[in-house]
Amino acid sequence: MTVCSPPPDFNHHRRLGPFRRPDSTCSLTLTTTTTTTTPATATVTSPLDRSSSSSSFSSSSSFAVESPSSSGDSQSHVASSDSPDDLSSMVWPPLPATRASQFKIAGRRRSEPLARINITVISSPADSDMSMDTVIPKLEEVDEDEELHSKSAEAENNADETGVAPAPRKRGRPRKHPLPAPGGQVKVAKGRSKTGCITCRRRKKKCDETKPACLNCQKNAVVCEGYPPKEIWKSGKQKMEDVVRRNSLTTLPRTLPFLIDGIETDVDRRFLDHFVFEFSRVLTLINDDSNPFKEILLPMATQHRGLMHSLMCLSGSHLSARDPEPRLKERKQYHFRRAITDLRESIYNASPVEDDVSVDDSELLIDDPIIASTLALCLNTICEGETNGEYRPHLDAARYLLVTQRPQNEKFRQFIVEFFQYHDISNSITSLDRRPVGLTGDLHLPDFVPHAQAGALLGIFDGLFSYISEITKLRDRIRQRCNRGFEPAVDYQTLSEAVTIDSALRHWEPSYPHDNSNWIAAQLYRQSTWVYLWRTIRPSRPSDKISHVVNDGLKYLDKLPLTAGANSVMLMPLFLLGCSAFESPQRERIKKGFDALQAYSNLRNIEPALTVVEKVWDLMDNNPEESWDWEKIIKDMNMDFLIT
Repeated sequence: MTVCSPPPDFNHHRRLGPFRRPDSTCSLTLTTTTTTTTPATATVTSPLDRSSSSSSFSSSSSFAVESPSSSGDSQSHVASSDSPDDLSSMVWPPLPATRASQFKIAGRRRSEPLARINITVISSPADSDMSMDTVIPKLEEVDEDEELHSKSAEAENNADETGVAPAPRKRGRPRKHPLPAPGGQVKVAKGRSKTGCITCRRRKKKCDETKPACLNCQKNAVVCEGYPPKEIWKSGKQKMEDVVRRNSLTTLPRTLPFLIDGIETDVDRRFLDHFVFEFSRVLTLINDDSNPFKEILLPMATQHRGLMHSLMCLSGSHLSARDPEPRLKERKQYHFRRAITDLRESIYNASPVEDDVSVDDSELLIDDPIIASTLALCLNTICEGETNGEYRPHLDAARYLLVTQRPQNEKFRQFIVEFFQYHDISNSITSLDRRPVGLTGDLHLPDFVPHAQAGALLGIFDGLFSYISEITKLRDRIRQRCNRGFEPAVDYQTLSEAVTIDSALRHWEPSYPHDNSNWIAAQLYRQSTWVYLWRTIRPSRPSDKISHVVNDGLKYLDKLPLTAGANSVMLMPLFLLGCSAFESPQRERIKKGFDALQAYSNLRNIEPALTVVEKVWDLMDNNPEESWDWEKIIKDMNMDFLIT
């Protein structure tokens, strides 16, 4: 019976035998002949074991082993025994010429000695009838490397038959994973990525490169700083061309002129934005786009350079108080000089050309922007915090123009007359020689008196400031009688007029609804007007009545929202309440009111007003009689400013 190489299913689930090296392959060919009970010996040659051992066995069969030699040729050797005399040839060691039982291992080195193993199989006579088919030879598993060696050996045999020399095999172990075929897709090992986000690269973490923010940063609750801009590689020549191109672009004009006359630099644009969005709201009750400074004066200034310089000077003064940057102050001074120059030129151009021709002042044609410029320059002294009467020439010029000229625009006339009267009457409260022009009858309201809610300020269209003018007139009369030594200082006529004003104040009602913040401000104005009347006809000493009215006025002040537009006109009533506060708790609340007003408007006349009030408090505590005439106190302090 001939047993060829083992089936394929044995070659993947068995290990090598104890006498086989992993790097060798063996194929067996067994030839057996069944005879009578005769012992037989078999010799196995293996390059693995350099020691020799022997054993003898008896068997009813003899077999030969065929193994490929190292050179790749295949030989078959058969050893048989027909008589017991031949058993000597099967005894270990065998005869030198006998190669019947040698296993030749393909691929072994020639220098390695052979190891011989003698195996004796003894079978009983009862088993002599057993067929050799029942003997299952031990089969060895062949590794992939062994298969490769087997294939290489077969290739060599085929080369000997065909006469074509095979290509020499490369040294070393063969590849388990052969190289890809030419033209196939080769998988390139991915190196270290340099396209991760900035945060992961700084933290030396692997980034998943998710855009716009990587998930790794989100998972670790880290702010992802994004990805660095991709830089396109450029050669040295291309870089030089880019530099030359950039240098050539710098020589080209890139700026555009400003659209509005009087706005010449970026600082001017900053002044304009500050005027529109912030400063205009602290000048009137109106905070929206219907604010007259934005709705009336600003469009007018775009057509008149002098008025634009006046408004920019006004805005620059207010902004420089918050940000004392040198270039803001320099630009503000520039606009002030240009405003004064343009104002003089405009008045000169409006005058007759011939020197020998006399023209009445009423015949001068003064444009509305010139009148608006005078009031803007008057407000500039408030923003600058000037306390030496710098407002007087500007306010006098506005008074002269309003008395001698009639504004052409009726809407502008309504606003400018109200605005002038508010400052003119408020000025009479803190000055000894400044009296409202409305008392002389030279200046009147427009032909139609608009509704009180249409006014940009409080107290003018609703008639409350007319009572303040009457009280100022009574105050001047009492001061004159005191200076002349007349007793009593308050005569019957003065007392009768005071009672009339008191009755009118009791029946006066604000024109705003109760849910409007202007209603609270109007009530505060009413309280301060009554305090002004009481402080005029009564001696300067504490009283329950004046204390009650001051407390009520402070309650209205506390209810006024901090963001209400009425905060822009709260300085005058707060000054009157302060000059009538005899109690310490009232004074503390008034100080807080001054601080809140400063935080809202940031006007520089608030601090001088508080200084005068604190001086009046000092005289109330030490010399109450002198605290009555605060106009004289302001003059003695060498101060002259507006409390608007």
